[in-house]
Amino acid sequence: MKTSLIRAINLIISPTEELLDILGTTAKMSLSSSLIALVIGVLIGIWLGSSKSKVKSVLIVINRTLVGMPPVVCGLILFMLFSGVGPFRHLQWMFSVQLMILAQVLLITPIVISTMETNIAEIAGPIKENCRGLGLSKSQSLKLILNESVYFIFSSYLMAFSRAIAEVGAVSMVGGAIAWKTNVMTTAIMMYTNRGDFTLGVALGIILLILSSIVNIAVTLIQRRLTNVN
Repeated sequence: MKTSLIRAINLIISPTEELLDILGTTAKMSLSSSLIALVIGVLIGIWLGSSKSKVKSVLIVINRTLVGMPPVVCGLILFMLFSGVGPFRHLQWMFSVQLMILAQVLLITPIVISTMETNIAEIAGPIKENCRGLGLSKSQSLKLILNESVYFIFSSYLMAFSRAIAEVGAVSMVGGAIAWKTNVMTTAIMMYTNRGDFTLGVALGIILLILSSIVNIAVTLIQRRLTNVN
């Protein structure tokens, strides 16, 4: 175990092409999916948090159900849709990074929506009242809400990115963990550990823990800043 740890640290210091390829694929998938989920989730979350629509409560319940959706179920649905017998088979996305990104977007977006909706619901009322008193338009009111939600948006993105790099169930089903193509950190850890290649598995585990720690620290600092502001 000690030898594997030392070798893993040396591998991180002097990474191989295989390790760099896994990190690159992980970055492409995680950054793309988290950014797409952020754009969609922020817009819907702000609308749900500030709207008084009759269907709001129904949509919130549906979204919270999607937040708890098991990743393997998401992977199964996409597998059925994009596999050789699925309606979207002509896109040939099966076992590709594109489908992995789509799976991540479906899993992460509800989390962003839920986070934004909860935070916006606390500030939207007073802001909209002030906007009405000042005679501001709906677009100006939305802009003001966005300005007041900057820290919420950053926090939501960091949570989305953290979920993206740690997810394994859906991406392994639709990506196939193919070396030099769709292998990401989480699937590679499983694959190489099963093979008995603990060095690469431990190295990837260390990198994943470091990234998760950095994200969690950033989220904590943002939450403290929000607490101080309030």
